[in-house]
Amino acid sequence: MSDVSLPDDDDLAEEAVLPSPRSREPLDMLVRIKAEGMRLDQYLHMHFQDFSRSGLQKAIEAGTILVNGKPTKASYKVRRNDALHIELPEPTHDLPVPEDIPLDVLYQDEFLAVVNKPADMVVHPAKGNWSGTLVNALQFHFREHLSRENGGFRAGIVHRLDKDTSGVILIAKDDPTHRELGMQFETRKVFKEYVAITAGELDRDTDYIEGRIKHHPHDREKMVVTHDPADPDAKDALSYYEVLERFRGYTLVRVQPRTGRTHQIRVHLASAGCPVVADRLYGGRDSLRLSDLVPGLPPDRDGVLIGRQALHAFRLRFRHPRTAEWIEVEAPLPPDMRRVLDALRVHRPLR
Repeated sequence: MSDVSLPDDDDLAEEAVLPSPRSREPLDMLVRIKAEGMRLDQYLHMHFQDFSRSGLQKAIEAGTILVNGKPTKASYKVRRNDALHIELPEPTHDLPVPEDIPLDVLYQDEFLAVVNKPADMVVHPAKGNWSGTLVNALQFHFREHLSRENGGFRAGIVHRLDKDTSGVILIAKDDPTHRELGMQFETRKVFKEYVAITAGELDRDTDYIEGRIKHHPHDREKMVVTHDPADPDAKDALSYYEVLERFRGYTLVRVQPRTGRTHQIRVHLASAGCPVVADRLYGGRDSLRLSDLVPGLPPDRDGVLIGRQALHAFRLRFRHPRTAEWIEVEAPLPPDMRRVLDALRVHRPLR
């Protein structure tokens, strides 16, 4: 649902299984279907965020990264089952250290855990965020009981959420469980449900948004919907939604993404004229204040209701890789989104 750029917001499974990126030994990996059409340098940066994109481009130019046994360009569009041979230097940062950061564990057993990620928490270390991440917290709480399929920088991480998206995230405690959960994401057998508050009123109570998504041509942070069926850079994307509650100028909506594109929910809702509240990228504002709902409010009564995008991964349903039982986990709405809803019910009810 979304956020890849990295596949964050959309709960996209990791595209490949990698050993620790700290090793100087060559790495071999196959490109999976969800990465098809992505630039080679972008694809590599998705997996090796401790390297800059320019550094990866230099490695490609130097011929230390091969595609199907041959050197290529950074702009090469990867294809499913492309065989990549990668030789990279050791990153300059140490592996994540355990940090005693509180975790809201919604479910766990010996194979996996489901955590309610708070807003303002990065999932795994990367440039500019080497501590305070979910991985740092997982290292403290689960220690050696984390999968290493995607290396030490992403120990246990099967999928991701944007930094400012709160809610349910799935953690694997061993490598076989990680691989099986990753395949469920890859084949769209994991059911995800998000709750969002939009700035704008959706026309229908239930509907779907189908719009192909690609990178914005001028803004590297953003994605954009294109309706050109022939655009080679765009990927199909589909989101179902159901309105839960209406207000004057705002909507509480439940969204079920059926594909896993970058920022999918945020981009789709914005394309429908109803961006997520306080979504800086797609709504143009990074907060919602009480004075936005109550014109003329005295300054001493004003305050920020929410200071991040009002998007929450509410429910996750998947088949347990070991027991084959269906597991369904919900994360309650966080306080900032409840605060917005309370204010909307008082100041913006439908008449």
